[in-house]
Order: sequence, then structure tokens, then C-alpha cells
Amino acid sequence: MITAACYEHVAHIGLSPERMNAFTQAWLTVLGEHTQRVVAWVVLPNHYHALVATGEVLALLAALGQLHGRTSFHWNGEEHTRGRQVWCKAVETVMKSAEHFYATLNYVHHNPVKHRYAAKWTDWPWSSATGHLAEAGRAEVERLWRTYPVERYGAGWDDAEM
Repeated sequence: MITAACYEHVAHIGLSPERMNAFTQAWLTVLGEHTQRVVAWVVLPNHYHALVATGEVLALLAALGQLHGRTSFHWNGEEHTRGRQVWCKAVETVMKSAEHFYATLNYVHHNPVKHRYAAKWTDWPWSSATGHLAEAGRAEVERLWRTYPVERYGAGWDDAEM
């Protein structure tokens, strides 16, 4: 999983729906160019997660760093805040088992609900949840949710108020 947050969890990405859309498109392009597969993804107003398969994680992290630089420069120009830090760097979490993988899949899709941006996964437009539900089917998604719970996933590192 690749995760990055805006500096001090400020909602720089989520300044507007248009910014959310533009960032999501640019980010998904970078992910598509530097991974074999994007399994699950979510963009929130102040952070993002992507569950990906890649043999070149350092190249992916470098490309995300470049995206962060471009978006920081552009957003700071729009907001007349040159020099402001926008991003913390992207980090990877290696999947340690099938259980970890499926719990992470659930965690990524549940993130907008966890942070109270949406009542259910499919209410959040900046996520792969709707596609996942269509591809896997409701019965399989519900089975995965019951089998690989997320109650404690991210405890201590993803608790900031959004």
C-alpha cells in the first residue's frame, strides 16, 4: 500500500471538488504508469491510499514525489502561499500475508466512512469502491468484509481529525 498525507493533515487536496477530481486523475495516471496493477485506491481531502502491485516501488515513490512537487507548486500559486509545505512524502507498506492484503483492501475502501466523509463506500466518488463492488459482486465484498475486519487497522497512525 502506498500512503501520503498533506502536511499537518490540512485538506489541501480537498479545497474543491474540481481540485479533488484533477488530483485524482493525475494521481491515477502516475499509478497506472508505475505499477502492474492498481487494486484499490481512495483520495480524501488530506491524504490518499493505493493498494498496488509493483516491482519498482522506488520509481513509483519518485514519480509520486514529482507529482507532489507539481501539485504543491500549482496549489501554492493558486492560493498565494509560495513556499508552504503541502505534502509529507509517500510511504509504502508491504503486504505481509493474504490476510493483510484483504484487510488493506477493505481499509482502503472503508476510509471515507472511517473519516466520516461518506455513510457508505459507494457514496464517495474518489475511490475504487464502486468498481470493486461491480467487479467482485456484493456477496464476495461482504464475505471479504466479514473475514478481514478493519477495526484496528491503522490504529495509531491514521487517527488524525480530518
